Amino acid sequence: MVKVLVWMSWGVDSAIAGYLLQQQWYDVVAWFMKNYVSDSGNCTTYSDAEEAIKVSKFLWIEIMSFDLQKEYNEKIIEYIYNGYQQGITPNPDVLCNSLIKFDVFLEKALELWFDYIATGHYARIEKDKKKYKLLRWVDYNKDQSYFLAGLNQYQLSKSLFPIWWYSKPEIRVLAKKIWLPNAARKDSQWLCFIGNIPIKEFLLKKLPKKEGNIVNTEGKVVGKHEWAYFFTIGQRQGLKLPFKAYVIKTDVKNNIVVVGEKEDKALFGKTITTTGRHWIRKEHKLPTKILAKIRYRQEPQEAILKEDKNKDIIVTFKEKQRAIAPGQTIVAYKGDECIGSGVITG
Repeated sequence: MVKVLVWMSWGVDSAIAGYLLQQQWYDVVAWFMKNYVSDSGNCTTYSDAEEAIKVSKFLWIEIMSFDLQKEYNEKIIEYIYNGYQQGITPNPDVLCNSLIKFDVFLEKALELWFDYIATGHYARIEKDKKKYKLLRWVDYNKDQSYFLAGLNQYQLSKSLFPIWWYSKPEIRVLAKKIWLPNAARKDSQWLCFIGNIPIKEFLLKKLPKKEGNIVNTEGKVVGKHEWAYFFTIGQRQGLKLPFKAYVIKTDVKNNIVVVGEKEDKALFGKTITTTGRHWIRKEHKLPTKILAKIRYRQEPQEAILKEDKNKDIIVTFKEKQRAIAPGQTIVAYKGDECIGSGVITG
């Protein structure tokens, strides 16, 4: 019998993933990762673990626990802090998948003689001859291929996404039908494994406050802030101004935040420079036409990939994109296939 280790979070998707694998006669064991623990009242690690245990017992699945706090701190948390200190907005969820769930944990699973790991991610894996494709989920509104764009062929070959043919409403219906104890629990909107902690509160655990000026596009001081690296391009909340404004630019060296209107032309651009190119199935000949997205909730947009004289990838969109944030991940598609990713530098 094929042995599968299922990432069991507190959510309904991983629970349904485990249930579906059971129905397909896999030998299923659940696992819960303890990656981050804080004294903050917002830290949900222990309550999440209790929920995972409850679901596993309901499904009659053995559950194991892995303490990966050391690896998570080194690979993800330090990356977040360093990124914000440099004035960029990192995407920890992408790295969490490629460096923790489908790397550190995958290797631990294989050491324990499991054949695959499985998660409740909203994406599809399809084998094309000897290569593996990463495809968008059938429910585009919940598709998570963006967060999986850093995976490689080895990781895809050892992974299963059992819920790929269900829409989100269908998953909820199935959860209620089998009386899953967490059937009505809401989806997480939190940082990967950190919990219900606002990003500013999380950053304040290590980065100090330092008051600086908020200025408009003409250079006039319109307010004060607690440090420029708490803000990201396009942000509206947290400025505490007597009028509606959006972050146009941050200058962490001089501790200045520049704000303007929602449709300020400085917030829009067509061309993006990137670094850290990653191809999932094969390296594509450049230039090439693609669809691309610069944030998770965005519908993929028409663009062209090409190289500059330094061999870095340049992405030129057909239409201007709003709030391009250095540090964020840009993900490329050919139709429904996710072909690769990179990190925005400007």
